[in-house]
Amino acid sequence: MIFVLKFDVVIIGGGILGTSLSYWISALTDHTVCVIEKENHVAAHASSRNTGVVHSPFYLDPQKKKKIAKAALLSHDLWQDYAQGHHISWKDTGTIELALDESQHRTLEKYLKWGHQNGLVDNDLELLNSEQIKQREPNVKCHSGLYCKKDASTDYGLLTEQLFQESQQNGTRFLFSSTMKKIQNHAVILSNGQSLEYDHLINCAGGHSLSIAKKFGLAKQYSSLHFRGEYWQIDEPNASLVGTNIYTVAKFPKFPFLDPHWIKRSDGRTEIGPNAVPVSDPEAYSGLNMSKLLSKISEILSGSSKKLLLNSEFLSLVSKEWKSSISKNNMINRVKEFIPKIKPSYFTTRGTAGIRTPIITKEGEFLAETIEMQSDHSLHIINYNSPGATGAPAYSAFLVQQLFDSGVMHQSKNAKPDSWNFAKIIDSL
Repeated sequence: MIFVLKFDVVIIGGGILGTSLSYWISALTDHTVCVIEKENHVAAHASSRNTGVVHSPFYLDPQKKKKIAKAALLSHDLWQDYAQGHHISWKDTGTIELALDESQHRTLEKYLKWGHQNGLVDNDLELLNSEQIKQREPNVKCHSGLYCKKDASTDYGLLTEQLFQESQQNGTRFLFSSTMKKIQNHAVILSNGQSLEYDHLINCAGGHSLSIAKKFGLAKQYSSLHFRGEYWQIDEPNASLVGTNIYTVAKFPKFPFLDPHWIKRSDGRTEIGPNAVPVSDPEAYSGLNMSKLLSKISEILSGSSKKLLLNSEFLSLVSKEWKSSISKNNMINRVKEFIPKIKPSYFTTRGTAGIRTPIITKEGEFLAETIEMQSDHSLHIINYNSPGATGAPAYSAFLVQQLFDSGVMHQSKNAKPDSWNFAKIIDSL
């Protein structure tokens, strides 16, 4: 016997984006809302397994990533007010993006222009030479650096948990430990036999969003890979060597291989990372399942994105990333390039590992932009990566307004009080 539940809106994924969407819809409308989450709590994966950095959009192309950049800019103050109002950790760390040579310095000059185009003011960003960087951070070695004082650190998992509680109070139904079995006739069939009928479905399932979209006949031209980013935690008192978040200009921007950062977390920990180790699935946080990984590679080879695995530069970079996973010294040596005083003996504990799932085009290239795809009665958010956690409050508000504008949803005249000002966010567009 199938037990049937009926909702106006079903959201797949209880991460930071799905929970934010449920919060806005439950606060602004009279629609019944249900969130399906396969884990037993919200923010179980990427929404908690991240650096916690609140990013300013100086490194985002204002033409290609205009919406994401705007969301990140607006969401900084939204998150700060929300964190402080609910006694969730918030630390004004600042970030320095380093250039290690003249070529990378030219990238910083571009980032400075982008930052201003994306709405950052002169006081937020400052391009500094090596001596000015050394005055601020004596243990950092570089050619130059772009200092963003607005960047901060927080705990996105706790923020999502608080949003969950408020969304639930507004009437959202959260179905935890619920695995989707199939989609049929405007209904989600769960593995426990429940059937959830809906008028509209929103897919924001993170690393699983592409496979779900394909069940709707969408995004068939794309493939995905999963990369685990690993970190090492530095022991005290050596964590005080540098007091600011340190990033470096990516050497290979067309691939998801970032040189390791120096991260100051809001709870006081300091970590270096990540690498980018190919893994079999979006929850492979440790170890390596070769059979599953080979199955994933076989999937790509048989699909439209097989050109990637014929790219010799990509394969060479993958081998280097694996070395940094096997060898702690390899990871430390990459950071020594800009913080020369660190030593492998300073790092005895592994940090938090997270997984990013970039989308690959049929040309074998990594897609930089977030994809929004629609079919009858459904919306799919795919490739929602960094700075996704930063921008979630405003980006989810943008999506809800799109649904209002298209007539899919209707804003209630008796909207509930919300912690953020929805109208002000939308007006900023």
